[in-house]
Amino acid sequence: MSTSSVVRFWNHPAGPKTVHFWAPAVKWGLVFAGLGDLSRSPDQLSVSQQTALACTGLIWTRYSTQIIPKNWGLFSVNLFVATTSLYQLYRIYNHQTKEQAVKALA
Repeated sequence: MSTSSVVRFWNHPAGPKTVHFWAPAVKWGLVFAGLGDLSRSPDQLSVSQQTALACTGLIWTRYSTQIIPKNWGLFSVNLFVATTSLYQLYRIYNHQTKEQAVKALA
């Protein structure tokens, strides 16, 4: 007797009956917000906010590989949070560097 993949997913220790599923699902909102910020000017972005998001993304990415059961939903969302935040920090740094170079020439 084989159980369907839907039933296995539903009954998984990190399935939709648990917070282990819904917390990462809701956290995708942070990824979408970070992607939305790509259209904003880098001088409108917060360094401290992006640093906090990058650090927590990296910490929770590591954590999700160490817990039992492995939570690949948590891993993927935090990897994307860290990646988008690190890219935003790069944009801020690049903008500030160019701005300082222009001021130095003036």
